[in-house]
Amino acid sequence: MATAKPKKIKPLHSALSALKRTGSTLRKLRPTVNSVDTLKARRTARRRSTGLRFAQADCVDFLNAADWDALSAGTVFLSRDYLRVLEAHAPSNLAMRYAMAYDENGPVAAMLMQRVKVTGDRLRKQSTAQRLLDKPIAHLHEHMLVCGNLLVWGARAVAFARGIDASLGWQAVGEAMYRARRADKLHGESDIAMIKDFHGGDQAATDTLRLLGYRSVNTEPDMVLALKPGWKHYDDYLANLTSSYRSAAKRLYTDCDKAGVTLRVVGDEEMAARQHELHGLYEQVHQAQGLRLASLSPGYLPAMARALGPGKFVCRVAEREGRWVGFITSVLDGDTAIGYYVGYDRPANEQAPIYLSLLQSTIEDAIGFGARRLSLGRTALEPKSKMGCKPEPLACAVRHRVSALNWIVSALTRTADPDAPPERNPFKGG
Repeated sequence: MATAKPKKIKPLHSALSALKRTGSTLRKLRPTVNSVDTLKARRTARRRSTGLRFAQADCVDFLNAADWDALSAGTVFLSRDYLRVLEAHAPSNLAMRYAMAYDENGPVAAMLMQRVKVTGDRLRKQSTAQRLLDKPIAHLHEHMLVCGNLLVWGARAVAFARGIDASLGWQAVGEAMYRARRADKLHGESDIAMIKDFHGGDQAATDTLRLLGYRSVNTEPDMVLALKPGWKHYDDYLANLTSSYRSAAKRLYTDCDKAGVTLRVVGDEEMAARQHELHGLYEQVHQAQGLRLASLSPGYLPAMARALGPGKFVCRVAEREGRWVGFITSVLDGDTAIGYYVGYDRPANEQAPIYLSLLQSTIEDAIGFGARRLSLGRTALEPKSKMGCKPEPLACAVRHRVSALNWIVSALTRTADPDAPPERNPFKGG
């Protein structure tokens, strides 16, 4: 009688199969485990003190003046002269907050913060698609705490002591923000916190703030023109342009002349006397923007011109038959000139290139300051590229008070990916 063959036992094969199944399961679980570990690390980091001591104030003059000046010397936008102007002429929806961090050796960080009331009318866009959001956001009434200055761009709101570990510095910013938000609960919860701006390639900032629960996002870049040491006058800049770009730059002023528009520099007294005319031009540009978290008061620019003086502040106006039809301001900040606020009459700008001529005039102001660079900000990337500006990346970081809602904040910030600026090289030999 035939007997059944016994089944072959394959212990090694079975073991290997089991290991593969286990490995597959572990690989699937690994992201979850890592996510849990990351969440735990962030939760711990957010609740762990830096060990630093903090001084907080609602007015810059409440802080130790010598300590503040020692840290803030790198930017005019942290100088007490400027901050007093900002406090006296702050936008109606904005309140100032300050913090300083100390270790056992002295001050290590100075921070400018702003508590901002955000309403739906400041978020509306002009496109048809965005107008569909008008009703949902019409009754929006939120408070946001910003470590930064909404009236200027760039890394001009945080100053660290020389030699401080960058990670510790940004942890100090996070702790100061946490303390300020807790204190401001008396005035209403600040649900959203933003750190604005830092260099887009600052990995220490990105990594540290991520650990503290902030989502980083790149914004539109700052358009910056490097000024050559040999440029002593505006004509030196023109001489370095290729013939086509040089002709286009000269044509701007020629076309303005033909339209009866002249450009001239005005002082702080004339700015103050005609501040409502100046402000009306600013409003024509400002109201056309979709995102308006803060709006200048009429007295802000004249007061800033008076506080900084002509060596650091220039206002140039476009004038026709005695009426101002445009203006632009330039500010010297260290070795960088900033093409600051601009305003112009829109109908007049259709008859002559007022905006582009004013923009071009900032090069003359920057050379006059003796600056090494000219920063023109985030907008109008095309004409700034034609002037010779190159993009420098900027980023901000945002978090919501309710951790679960950070996913919403993250989704919203991903929709803000900036367009790449056009590539232009208007200079000879480029």
